[in-house]
Amino acid sequence: MATAGGGAGKLKLLGAWPSPFVNRVRVALHLKGLEYENVEEDLTNKSDLLLASNPVHKKVPVLLHGDRPVSESLVIVEYLDDAFPGAGQALLPADPYERAAARFWAAYVDGKLHGMMVKAILGATEEERAAATADALAAMDTLEGAFAECSGGKEFFAGDAPGYLDVALGGFIGWLRAWDKVGGVKLLDAGRIPRLAAWADRFAALDVAKEVIPDPDHIAEFGKVLQARSAAAAAGN
Repeated sequence: MATAGGGAGKLKLLGAWPSPFVNRVRVALHLKGLEYENVEEDLTNKSDLLLASNPVHKKVPVLLHGDRPVSESLVIVEYLDDAFPGAGQALLPADPYERAAARFWAAYVDGKLHGMMVKAILGATEEERAAATADALAAMDTLEGAFAECSGGKEFFAGDAPGYLDVALGGFIGWLRAWDKVGGVKLLDAGRIPRLAAWADRFAALDVAKEVIPDPDHIAEFGKVLQARSAAAAAGN
């Protein structure tokens, strides 16, 4: 991989392995061919470095470029393009309209799909969880259409090679593959969304993604821990 030259020094990523937001940043770093130090945070006992680096949200991921922190995963992905324009491939498309479309759908992934996935496993009632699951399935249907539109019949959202939107959704593949074990419903159903299911298989098989995307069984175990914590907190109220 390339070294993190042309700026404020070495790259360090503060993250946690189950986080889809951290995983998208790691894939982006790999696509850019950038060397970085991956620092696993204990999210139940956050480090002083994390709290000082992201005092607003106190969340991962945070990219440290030398001593300068960059927070929020999509902001970090765009920062990598801007800070290292000569490294690896450009993640955002050059065409302004295509850039806008990629940003729109990435925001949809975070605002709609992720929000519904959280409610589907951590909702306070069975009814709330069922409604959120239905919304998550509808979001996947919408993304199936987005893939057909954005890919132009090619293998990735960005065309022949993965780009910004591939990275944005690709960070969620571990969770999507584990969802039948966590949420009781298969979100990556090849019978329902064949294009998106095939895309997920292609993306996960990339060398830049293989060591990043978590094993579904590990994600399922982590998801059940979150569910147990949520249930205990609700009972405590």
